[in-house]
Amino acid sequence: MIFNKKPAPSLLDWKQSFQTLEKNAPQGPLKRFYEQGAVAYDTPLRDTSMVSLDLETTGLNPEKDAIVSAGLVPLNHQRIQCRGSKYWMFTPDSPLSHKSVTIHEMTHEDLNGAPSLEDCFEEVLAALAKKVVIVHCVHIEREFLLKASLKLYGQPLYFPILDTMEIENRILKQRSWIEKLKQGRISIRLDACRQRYNLPRYKAHHALTDAYSSAELLQAQMAHHLDEDQPISNYWL
Repeated sequence: MIFNKKPAPSLLDWKQSFQTLEKNAPQGPLKRFYEQGAVAYDTPLRDTSMVSLDLETTGLNPEKDAIVSAGLVPLNHQRIQCRGSKYWMFTPDSPLSHKSVTIHEMTHEDLNGAPSLEDCFEEVLAALAKKVVIVHCVHIEREFLLKASLKLYGQPLYFPILDTMEIENRILKQRSWIEKLKQGRISIRLDACRQRYNLPRYKAHHALTDAYSSAELLQAQMAHHLDEDQPISNYWL
């Protein structure tokens, strides 16, 4: 098992952090999000409510790029709850680039008539409330939603995250030096990680499909490497 040392709660107590963030949040959706509280740091992984999230964007820079779609799938340690999944497309406030269209295959025509992120942000917050959020690469989802919250409410949005990329990276670091020598540099991209667990291959860069893919990957990681009786604070960021 990995992550078997319990961290200092004062460093990772999201419940306490939410209380502080709620005091500074303006009246409205963001304050209500924080008022609902966060999962306690000593909650066992097996008892943690989670939701897998993926964003598709016009680029990788949250300072100048925009979110064009979001996919979300609830799950727990045993099953993925597809019935509760959600998918949104947004009209971006910055133009689509040729490169972004090539990656996520959404054009201006596809997004014609789609709501703005501001129109749907309250619904997104409601779906994330009291959950630990599963992502593959923490810097995308956390930074883009942080930027969006600052723009809409003037205050930051933070939430506890399990990053399947970071988990896989730590798993790989536990390999023996002989395994590392034989295997060389190994990719930790989502599809490459899934292949190591013999998970099916899906077409990438659709927000809902990638959210489901991250959920499946986490369940494989839990089955092979994580201790479900350990507190969630051993794993979250």
